[in-house]
Amino acid sequence: MKNKLAVSLLAALLASCATSPDSSKSGGVVETTADGTSTAPTLHAYKQDLAQRISQVNSRHIYAERPQALLRSIVVLKFSVDGNGNLLGSEIQRSNRDRTAESTALESLKRTTPFPKPAPHLLRHGKVDISESWLFNNDGRFQLRSVALPQMDR
Repeated sequence: MKNKLAVSLLAALLASCATSPDSSKSGGVVETTADGTSTAPTLHAYKQDLAQRISQVNSRHIYAERPQALLRSIVVLKFSVDGNGNLLGSEIQRSNRDRTAESTALESLKRTTPFPKPAPHLLRHGKVDISESWLFNNDGRFQLRSVALPQMDR
């Protein structure tokens, strides 16, 4: 009986300390230094910073609720950012050939530039290469996979 109570109390304590799964994907402000360099310590964190920035700039094309169970389209873009935060290039890596979704994804990326500068330790040959997925609902609005809420069940 004592062990069950101890386990229950420990579980409650751990649950109260945990952050919600969505708290890190809340679309918060991207933190930068005075010269506009991202404070993200890792490539993954920098990718999340860019996803937040793309979402902020393109807010009229973003949906805030969970992605629907069966998405209209997923567009994966590969793009490169130089040390000054400029978009060097982008290409479609994966798509279901939904030309409207592809165009929306590419335009949302271009509309967001310049990006926060990547930290110098993240650069490889003067640039950062990133792949990101645009998740499109039936209404044509999207979320970015790096900051998306969990997808709905069927």
